[in-house]
Amino acid sequence: MSAGHVEPFGARLAAAVSGRGPLCVGIDPHRELLIDWGVGDDLDGLRRFTDAVVDALAGSVAVLKPQMAFYERFGARGVAVLEDAVERIRAAGALVLLDAKRGDIGSTMAAYADYLGSDHPMQVDAMTVSPYLGPESLAPAVRTATSSGGGLFVLARTSNPDAGAFQHALVGERSVAQAVVDAVRGWNTPDRSRSEPPTDVASSMADRSGWGPSTGSFGVVVGATLPELDVDLDGLGGPVLAPGLGAQGGSVADLRRLFGSGRAVVPTVSRDVLAAGPDAGALRAAADRWTADLAV
Repeated sequence: MSAGHVEPFGARLAAAVSGRGPLCVGIDPHRELLIDWGVGDDLDGLRRFTDAVVDALAGSVAVLKPQMAFYERFGARGVAVLEDAVERIRAAGALVLLDAKRGDIGSTMAAYADYLGSDHPMQVDAMTVSPYLGPESLAPAVRTATSSGGGLFVLARTSNPDAGAFQHALVGERSVAQAVVDAVRGWNTPDRSRSEPPTDVASSMADRSGWGPSTGSFGVVVGATLPELDVDLDGLGGPVLAPGLGAQGGSVADLRRLFGSGRAVVPTVSRDVLAAGPDAGALRAAADRWTADLAV
């Protein structure tokens, strides 16, 4: 799929962060939240919730991250609500990161990646993917992202309690998590072997530069509540999606502790902002507080 002269996702993300700050707000209409908002756990409640979040935040935050599962549970009509929301989010200037965590092989992965294509009825700017079937399983998504100007965030080092059972397992002398990071680094630097971390000075300098027009379109997901950063992100070249702020216990101080100040990090907040709804002003104020805190 061709997207003409669309700027790569990494450059568009860097521009959005420059203008709006790095905050990503998750759109997670889970059952309890719909009930707490008083809109009802049904299709109408889903639509009212989604409309309120989009109207309040799409004009001010850099990235909105709808969780696909919460829309799919209402069937095709739920996905139609999301399709309408995605169009309005992008029209308001925010980027859409579809939190779908897709992962498969061959034509199936290519079909998942169609969400990034310009002729898809629900085109998004980026999506989350799972690398469990191996880095080559994601090759169709990498190709589609490259040709369409889209982006991918690959699950690498998550902070759920038992994540280390798989992510700390060794592949040769590296952990699985590190092997994922190294593969993504290779997608951002195609002239380098995908399986080897960078060793030259230029790569280190690029890593320290943080955001900019050359920010890569391929990023990794690393939890903001990890006790320590146990993967090497030097020279990644792309952004780090860092979920877990707010209700999950992560703080701005945790971001600084884990990632320092020179890395392209997209901090993600969901419940801590959404709990302020359904009032649009309260939602916007909650997001603005996080944006201000992240700017310090």
